[in-house]
Amino acid sequence: MKKLFLASYFSGVANLLADFASGSYEGKKVAFIPTASIPEKVTFYVDADKKSLAKLGLIVDELEIAKASQDEIVGKLDNADYIFVEGGNTFFLLQELKRTGADKLIAEHISRGKIYIGASAGSMIAAKNIEYAKYMDNPEIAKDLNDDFSALGIVDFYIVPHYANFPFKKAAEKIINLYSDKLDLRPISNNQVVIVNGGKVETLTIEKKKNQK
Repeated sequence: MKKLFLASYFSGVANLLADFASGSYEGKKVAFIPTASIPEKVTFYVDADKKSLAKLGLIVDELEIAKASQDEIVGKLDNADYIFVEGGNTFFLLQELKRTGADKLIAEHISRGKIYIGASAGSMIAAKNIEYAKYMDNPEIAKDLNDDFSALGIVDFYIVPHYANFPFKKAAEKIINLYSDKLDLRPISNNQVVIVNGGKVETLTIEKKKNQK
C-alpha cells in the first residue's frame, strides 16, 4: 500500500507527519536526499527540514545521490524506514535519480509500503512526467535527460508547490493556466500537504496563526 507525504515546504507541515505515519519515530531512520538543492543558490530549507525531522525524533541519514556509490545508495535506501526527497531543481534531481538507478529503487520501496516524503521537487517527481515544472525550474541544468522528463510515475496527479507563496507565485499560476485542462494538478501552498494512503488521497492544511502573514 502506497504511503506518500507530498509537501511544498516540509517544515511548514512537519507536525502533520506524526498522525500520517502513526507510531513512534524514536530510533527510526530517514534516508534524506538533498540532491535537488545542489544547483540552487538558496538552500536554507535543507537545514530547516533536517531539523524538523530530528525534532520529530527521526535519525537523519543523508544520501547525496549525485556523489554516492551504487552500494551506498542501495544500502541506505534498504536500511531506512522513510525516504525523504528534498526540494530544489526538479530536473537535476530527476537526472541524478535516473543516472544512478535510484528512481527505480525508490519506486520499488514505495510499492512495498515504505513511507515516502517529498518536498517541492521531491513531490513533483512523484508524477508521471515533470515537463510542466519547466516554468518553475530550469531544465537546461539537466542536459543528460535529453528531454525525457518521464518521472517516478507513482501518482496520477501533479503537485504544484508553493502556490500563492513568494517567489513562486507567478510560476505556479502560469503552470495552472497552461496545464489545468490537460493534467490533474494539485496546487499546494507552503502550509499544505497532499497525502496518499493506499487509494485515499487528500490535501491537509495547517492553519496559520493570526500574527503570521
